[in-house]
Amino acid sequence: MVNSTLHYFYDPLCGWCYAASPLLQAAAALPGLGLALHAGGMMSGSRRQPVTPALRDYVMPHDRRIASITGLPFGDAYFDGLLRDERAVFDSTPPIAAILAAQQLGMPALAMLAALQRAHYQRGLQIADAAVLQMIAQEQGLDPAGFAAELERQRGLADAHSQDSRQLMQQYGLQGFPSLLLEQDGQLQRVDVSPWLGQPEAFAAALQGVLGPVAETAAPLCSPDGCGLPD
Repeated sequence: MVNSTLHYFYDPLCGWCYAASPLLQAAAALPGLGLALHAGGMMSGSRRQPVTPALRDYVMPHDRRIASITGLPFGDAYFDGLLRDERAVFDSTPPIAAILAAQQLGMPALAMLAALQRAHYQRGLQIADAAVLQMIAQEQGLDPAGFAAELERQRGLADAHSQDSRQLMQQYGLQGFPSLLLEQDGQLQRVDVSPWLGQPEAFAAALQGVLGPVAETAAPLCSPDGCGLPD
């Protein structure tokens, strides 16, 4: 029985959301805690970005920092493949639609997000490409025809989902991604992930103990329009 809900505001192309992924996996395993994912569309619409040498030079220091803090892998296919492919475009909308589609088909949204993050950061795949999304869905055991139909439907709903997420962020004073709100008995409190990066067990223990000192406000690691390095 779910007694509390952890609301996760994220973007599938947010590097610091990849950094936080082990924390969310640890939280998801806690009894009595539900997860609700809210995608923000950091690189959707006019914020879509083609891969350029300037973009590569911008994101690589962030990725190196994430790897050093968390130990998460970044593949050569990402650094020397995807980030050098000037035909590629970073677009948050298709992977958001894929996560929503997977959820509709009974797969946990967090599991699909994790699969997409691995595909992007480790395998260097273009997760804005429909064929890539279809392949990942099949790897996750989803019915190909059912996923294709649901993906198409969710592509028309993804922008509204992201707009709703941003409105909630504004309502609760959240500045960027990743952001967390813990809901208990109708009350919400912000949870800062930055002190816990690389420490999923400690983060889960703090949540299990009804947070205590984990609940703080802090600067976001990624704004709605891009990522930055933490202090």
